[in-house]
Amino acid sequence: MMEVAYVCEWERRPKSNHCPSIPLVCAWSCRNLIAFTTDLKNEDDEKDLSHMIHIIDTEHPWDVYSINSGHTEVISCLEWDQSGSRLLSADGDGQIKCWGMAEHLVNSWESTLGSAVEGDPIVALSWLHNGVKLALHVEKSGSTNFGEKFSRVKFSPSLTLFGGKPMEGWLAVTVSGLVTVSLLKPNGALLTASESLCRLRGRVALADIAFTGGGNIVVAATDGSSSSPVQFYKVCVSVVNEKCRIDTELLPSLFMRCTTDPVRRDKYPAVTHLKFLTRENSEQVLLCASNQLGSIVECWSLRKEGLPVNNIFQHRSPVVGEKQPMILKWRILSATNDLDRVSAVALPKLPISISNTDLKVASDTKFCPGLGLALAFHDGSIQILHRLSLHTIGVFYGSASSGSSQRGGEDTAIKRQRTGGPTVHFKALQFSWTSLALVGVDNHGKLHMIRVSPSMGQVLDVNTLLRHLLFLLEYCMVTGYDWWDVLLHVQPGMVHSLVEKLHEEYMKQKEALQQVLSTRIVALHPQVPAEATPPQHPDKSPGDRLAEICAKNTDTDIDKVMINLKTEEFVLDASTLQSLQQLIQWVGDFVLYLLANLPNQGSIVRPGFGFLRDGPSLGMLREMMVVIRIWGLLKPGCLPIYTATSDNQDSMSLLFRLLTKLWLCSRDENHPQDPDEPLIDECCLLPSQLLVPALDWLPINDGVICKLQSKHPLRLQFCKPYSLPGLNVNSQVEVFSRSPGSQRMDNLRCLHMGVCPTEDSKACTRCGCVTMLRSPNKTTAVKQWEQRWIKNCLCGGLWRRIPTTLS
Repeated sequence: MMEVAYVCEWERRPKSNHCPSIPLVCAWSCRNLIAFTTDLKNEDDEKDLSHMIHIIDTEHPWDVYSINSGHTEVISCLEWDQSGSRLLSADGDGQIKCWGMAEHLVNSWESTLGSAVEGDPIVALSWLHNGVKLALHVEKSGSTNFGEKFSRVKFSPSLTLFGGKPMEGWLAVTVSGLVTVSLLKPNGALLTASESLCRLRGRVALADIAFTGGGNIVVAATDGSSSSPVQFYKVCVSVVNEKCRIDTELLPSLFMRCTTDPVRRDKYPAVTHLKFLTRENSEQVLLCASNQLGSIVECWSLRKEGLPVNNIFQHRSPVVGEKQPMILKWRILSATNDLDRVSAVALPKLPISISNTDLKVASDTKFCPGLGLALAFHDGSIQILHRLSLHTIGVFYGSASSGSSQRGGEDTAIKRQRTGGPTVHFKALQFSWTSLALVGVDNHGKLHMIRVSPSMGQVLDVNTLLRHLLFLLEYCMVTGYDWWDVLLHVQPGMVHSLVEKLHEEYMKQKEALQQVLSTRIVALHPQVPAEATPPQHPDKSPGDRLAEICAKNTDTDIDKVMINLKTEEFVLDASTLQSLQQLIQWVGDFVLYLLANLPNQGSIVRPGFGFLRDGPSLGMLREMMVVIRIWGLLKPGCLPIYTATSDNQDSMSLLFRLLTKLWLCSRDENHPQDPDEPLIDECCLLPSQLLVPALDWLPINDGVICKLQSKHPLRLQFCKPYSLPGLNVNSQVEVFSRSPGSQRMDNLRCLHMGVCPTEDSKACTRCGCVTMLRSPNKTTAVKQWEQRWIKNCLCGGLWRRIPTTLS
């Protein structure tokens, strides 16, 4: 049900120690970046790790980027924005800093904005809401319409600019009872204001922030004592005369039930955790009270109730249209029995509906993601509880001990437990955005990645599991969230079925939605770019006419196909064509590589193998060859260069003829045909006619996702790249590896970088594509091409800076 995927630890230093009193924080972004803090201190190191922010991407956890944050006190809060590209940090001195990626690199961050409430520790922090809220309907998972599965909920931003555009900014609550708001103006200026939560300011030990559909903000606060009320405040933010204004209002409060229970009245004196169940639902709150040995958890809900009328007024004649007065009142939904002491709480981010009907459907379909919240305990275990009933639906016993049991002598954690030292437990815990993974930071500074089963241990048939994973992949495609945590549960045998079903569902959507999602479906499965093309418009572009003519004209002579086109529509100036030569060369090399490997279909699976049976993609390559032929008439120097054994060999005509024959075999998806013997014989002769390119231009993915199929957790170390142990020379992975001394390629620009590149480079966190950080090109056409991938790789992955020795 839950199992460790990997554990990443710091290199042990001789004079380093842990500070148990330092709280840890962790935040997981929708782009699968994790920011966390540790309680490590080093006597000989000026850089105190407890004041640093560490950021990793889940695919390369060892490649940690540690920010010397400049915070002078312990970091108390970390919060990602909705896009997953900016991070807020706050500390015990009232300092708040906003971090952003430098040059769109996940391992390069800088702070350009910040605010402060001097000397007043921050206890809660949040970005203002942007008004975007999506509901995920489990009961509609069988529908073919994405709009029914994932509906947009009417929700107002916390603050809007002229025209209704949401205003960016953040809000924080301090230990003295202040609420401070900072607003980002379009010109880059920062508007900041602070206000008391109520007239009688009191100490706030814990707080949390939620948002209402009407654009208001709700703050829950407690002084840390279970005998004191948990207070709730409505906060309204506005801009008046270019100044930020904050209005607060006291809302109904509550007392924890354990303090009114005669058996437990003084048993749990401290409130240790206070959280709204979701950031868009201010009407449900989770509370945890603890003592030194145990805890109890309660779930409360805010409801409207009729105000009872005094008997004196009950007998008077009612006025026409008069309604019974209503009040808001907190009612307890559920509570746990006595538990071990809770060390961390994680709440699900998946926005499933939680009405009784939805919960019944989720139970019937055995779809569990988003239903459970996680509690970590001081004995090292984790429990998943139903987020409304608080019934246990899953238990995980000791990540640290299970991870180390694979290699008994490597970890001293077990020895510490046996000698009576502190038990290894999680001090910070976070769910992924689909709730299929948990990340935890333990009291020894290790980061643990834990898979959470979609069925929470229930036995599922393969089709049901595929349907659940497909539903979450569709959710990621609609929202634009990264799907790494979904792939944690995809076994190799599921890949083909998942891709086919995802493509089928995509093609059933309306044309407008297909256009929006076209780049994301390509990122999910790079082999379906042509299939994912939206339907044609009446007003056809030159590209549409090219596709139509090439689809109808099955001639194997490239010049006869070209004659039917209006070649003037494809005219570009000579300098632009020459600047595109390396991209044109890549297309030509790829076509040659595919055709030369056609006779090897039955042997080892080679890169690009799927294209040999992919009719739409072969048709796209055929169209490109025609356009390149036209461009060659305008600028012969832009044509792909082939090394041929014959001087009078027309290489492009030969390749187009063979490509057309292969395309004709796969054109009809319902009745594909095997290539005939003459075509295979001609492809067998290709290496004797043309020099077939090597595989050096293929990117190498060095991430962990392909290494996590085993049930055994990976043991990783920060700042030390991981390699598969025991890899032999005959392993299929070696097919994708480069030999020492081979040329390195800029995969984005299709440029050779030399054997030992000296240029700063960046690599994709998902596919491993490598490209130079600085552009060597000056022409407009190539710059436009490069700008398309400035934030993300072609596959949708993020960029990370890599040392020149690895490029």
